[in-house]
Amino acid sequence: MNSKILFLDRDGVVNKKRDDYVKSWNEFQFLDGVKEALKIFSDFGYKIIIITNQSAINREIMSEEDLKNIHEKMVSELNKNGIKIEAIYYCPHTPDENCECRKPKTGLLEKALKKFNFLPQDCILIGDSCTDIQAGNDFGIKTYLLEKENNLLDLTKNILEVKT
Repeated sequence: MNSKILFLDRDGVVNKKRDDYVKSWNEFQFLDGVKEALKIFSDFGYKIIIITNQSAINREIMSEEDLKNIHEKMVSELNKNGIKIEAIYYCPHTPDENCECRKPKTGLLEKALKKFNFLPQDCILIGDSCTDIQAGNDFGIKTYLLEKENNLLDLTKNILEVKT
């Protein structure tokens, strides 16, 4: 059986983006409507996977241990709201490293495909940048750009045609 998967960028979609990177849990702030939106997707049968560029690691601004701590606390907070994050895939590389996993390349999505049984056409990707959207489009996933003035809950209701 194939799975419906919601792929999310992290910074700017799940949490508030910072110019100096989110380097610790103290700097992490969920955006308005995120928990409610992810609960709706869960209730609609979507598995939730986060794919995120985290070049602060290879820029030596934070460690992989710092990132792991942020993600563990984020997942724990979402779990308290009945939301399961199936996986988090991240790219630690800087743009200059020209790796295969940094969005807009599709390496993180390819990694997810190896673990989860899904067809790209059954999936959705929500991001806040053209690199997110390009990665999803190149992989054959339906994409949605989260505009700065919108929140994830409003977009979710439109995507899933949830009546309020």
